[in-house]
Amino acid sequence: MAPSKITYADKKVLLVESSGNMRSTIFYMLRELGVQNLRAMTVSERVLEALRVESFDIVLLGHNSSDAVSGMQLLEEARYRGFIRPTAVWVFMTSDASQEVVLHAIDSRPDALITKPFSVDELKQRLDQLVLRKRMLYPVEQAIEIGDLEGAIEACDDIPRSHPCFEQARRLKAQCMIDLGRTQAAYDFLERHYWQAEDKDTGLIMARALYLMDRLKEAGELLTILIEKHPLLIAAYDLLAKVLERDGQLHDARETLKEATEKAPLGIPRQMELGRVATQTDALDIADGAFKRSIVLGRRSCYRSPEPYLRLANVRRLEMKGAQARQVLDLRNELDTLLNNAEFSFPRDSALKVRTALLRSKVAHDLAEPEEANRLMNEARVLNQQLDRPIDLAREDLILSGDKVPMLEPETGMGRRAETGKSKRDQAMASKVNRLGIKHYMAGKYAQAIRYFGMAIEYDPSYPAALLNLAQLYLESARDSFERREERLKMVDRYLRLAERVNTSDVEQDRLLQFKRMRSRPIEDIPEGSLGGLMR
Repeated sequence: MAPSKITYADKKVLLVESSGNMRSTIFYMLRELGVQNLRAMTVSERVLEALRVESFDIVLLGHNSSDAVSGMQLLEEARYRGFIRPTAVWVFMTSDASQEVVLHAIDSRPDALITKPFSVDELKQRLDQLVLRKRMLYPVEQAIEIGDLEGAIEACDDIPRSHPCFEQARRLKAQCMIDLGRTQAAYDFLERHYWQAEDKDTGLIMARALYLMDRLKEAGELLTILIEKHPLLIAAYDLLAKVLERDGQLHDARETLKEATEKAPLGIPRQMELGRVATQTDALDIADGAFKRSIVLGRRSCYRSPEPYLRLANVRRLEMKGAQARQVLDLRNELDTLLNNAEFSFPRDSALKVRTALLRSKVAHDLAEPEEANRLMNEARVLNQQLDRPIDLAREDLILSGDKVPMLEPETGMGRRAETGKSKRDQAMASKVNRLGIKHYMAGKYAQAIRYFGMAIEYDPSYPAALLNLAQLYLESARDSFERREERLKMVDRYLRLAERVNTSDVEQDRLLQFKRMRSRPIEDIPEGSLGGLMR
């Protein structure tokens, strides 16, 4: 269908713009295009309520950096709350075409970004293209919107190869397949066609599939190629950092995230990831900057939380180690101020007092104040028992200290229905999956073994056998390969620390002690070949 035949009389349109003159101009442009059902609003939090209770076919969202509530914040929160329906057209309008604003907008995935001011002809051309695309993809997007992923896949197959939407339909189909757990099939489906055109979005989905299948080397190589060809494809940096971290290359993961945040500094989740990995690699100055930036960015963001306060307080705790007495006093005062600010800023967070007590207990323990450490730990336990939904103190202790590892957090698929869900705690399943990991280890399939041991930890984060099995795998890898040896040994140390913090049986305790003695020896003195006799 030609663009000239598109009509807008049946479209329900929301126009959001803070500038009165610009709002009026665009309003009459839309009238000229035939829009009859048109609602115009200024940029404010009331827009979110309108999006919640009404269904719009087209949303034009204006952004001005000087606004108290910006269009960027509304776009970010609309995506965060799930208000951006797949079947609707979203156009982000901005007069600020700076790299950081554009890249931050892309993170929330509008259908199009248009720079203000623009003419009615430019607006019509852009809307015509988007409406045509949505019209062809409507059965697909509608199926995705209601959660019928099998139906979405079938609808993708109905789109003819000659249609401009064919490639996008192929990508949507692959995403649905990944969401349904058919990751290998999704990769094979895209791989047959990718190398002909080397489309960056297709390459990103393929890399995600490789990552989910633990084919880390291939995922890293593909992402590196994508970044070289498309240096502003920030999603590729995010995924590459995950690949590198899971592969034990923490310093490279940190540098990848650092480069990403330099190009796109406005995203809080990315800043928090940089701070977390920087903390793990003892780059406390980088972690300090990332967490401070997260606090500033979070003042009016849907990602606002006490988390950066807690993580920054933990940086202060780590800085105390080896510091002079006067510096320790100053750092402890800063830490207390951060935790007090967190509690003041988030008074309704009932679990926050538990978490601050835990962190203060760790500080007291570090400073050889056992009585104070025990008092604060008991305070955390009492406060935790008073919660409607008590938190896992052992797990929280690991997270607060910046010692979280990738396998502790379950990975979801690439599609739009990734579930946050409740954390699993199923020791029977952990034991079953751990045994599968051992079978793969004995067969020499180490990548698959790592995946299964990680899954065991997902089912039960305090399952010591899987923690020790991962320590063993990384120890063997460090012994057998000089390349990235230090990174591997850091992973060994981390899993041993995690195992020390959970309840262990006599057998597991003996195994832990054997590993610690082995780790204290020069790496070259560790016996060659498999340490499989220690595997449990």
